Amino acid sequence: MDISEAIVDQRVIADRRQFSWRTVVYGFARSRRRSPRREVDGEVLFLDWHHPWLFFLAVGTMIFSCLDAFMTLQLLDKGMYEANPVMAAILSQGTTAFAVSKMLMTGVGIMMLVFMAKARFMNRVRTGLFLTAFFTIYACLVCYEFVHLMRVL
Repeated sequence: MDISEAIVDQRVIADRRQFSWRTVVYGFARSRRRSPRREVDGEVLFLDWHHPWLFFLAVGTMIFSCLDAFMTLQLLDKGMYEANPVMAAILSQGTTAFAVSKMLMTGVGIMMLVFMAKARFMNRVRTGLFLTAFFTIYACLVCYEFVHLMRVL
């Protein structure tokens, strides 16, 4: 018989933990798991705490995505066209569908990249670097759109 089967759960009291917004705020401000618990764990992929740089990249990418959506709609009003065929198809459904789908796709992608920031893509590159790449690409795209918007005005 396995030793884990021999151990009987002797807890009698119901679980006292309760979820509240205080728990979320406290857990965000005072997260405890910043490093592996044991030496044998090696590199832990999922931690309670992420580096502030990831927060900056995530928020910055979302801001650039909002600016991109706004400037894209402004440029479309001035006679330009949407180069991304997927977003052009969504744009044919209306500007609300365009904005919602753009924010939803960007937000879900960012959350996945932050969650998997310590994982390695194809055992080579940390996925957190993809967040840096997307931030840089969005920054260049917003600058490009801003220059075109100034030319059209």
